[in-house]
Amino acid sequence: MSNTSRHIAFIGGGNMASAIIGGLIRQGMQPTQITVVEPFAETAAKLLKDFGLTVLPAAGVALAQADLVVWAVKPQMFSEAAAPVMPHTGKALHLSVAAGIRTDSICRWVGTDRVVRCMPNTPALVGQGITALFACPAVTPDDKALVAQVIGTTGQTLWVQQESQLDAVTALSGSGPAYVFYFLEAMTEAGVGMGLSADQAYQLAVATFSGASALAAASTESPEVLRQRVTSKGGTTFAAINAMEASGMKASFVNAMQAAEQRARELGDEFGKA
Repeated sequence: MSNTSRHIAFIGGGNMASAIIGGLIRQGMQPTQITVVEPFAETAAKLLKDFGLTVLPAAGVALAQADLVVWAVKPQMFSEAAAPVMPHTGKALHLSVAAGIRTDSICRWVGTDRVVRCMPNTPALVGQGITALFACPAVTPDDKALVAQVIGTTGQTLWVQQESQLDAVTALSGSGPAYVFYFLEAMTEAGVGMGLSADQAYQLAVATFSGASALAAASTESPEVLRQRVTSKGGTTFAAINAMEASGMKASFVNAMQAAEQRARELGDEFGKA
């Protein structure tokens, strides 16, 4: 299927949908190839203004032209939103970005087994996201290529072989930006306490995170080795790392991520009951 003939429908037009739509249009997709179902007038008006899109207040026969349906609804709204969509989209491939909803529930609600579930994260909003994807057995290699092309507009992609791994992905990269922001808060607060202005401390903290991440991405060495390279025995970094180790920071961080994974499993159980 060529780019010019492809049609994509979005159910929900919020931030994540907008990030993907923006990426698709930058890659040359025409607004006429995209349909959005978005009941909230304010969100619909923004989509029309930003992208010149056709925005429907409710699902209808126009969805029958969709080759791909992207589900960008709140998890608790998925089953309700799916009911009026299902009669029109049985031949389409379905991609869910709704957190926690498992594919057995999605397949039941959309009436097909051609379903891909993914877990994006918020840096997708600036094209720097990473999205993990899981495909049901009925999804073809061509289907996977289409999904990768669509999600690839927001950053990196990573396929997982077991759906249960998406709970770990949720804990690591899905919730992960919040951990970074939490450290940025702490570093800024510490910098102010040591005599820097809040703006200075924040600028230094953000640049340090982005720079260290870029260095790690460019290096073939492990994070342990990279850390050791800037940790001279008896030096300033050594003092900081020793203080972190003494407070049990790494163990606490691992526990925090395990709590997130457990909550992801619970939400999957909860949302799938409808």
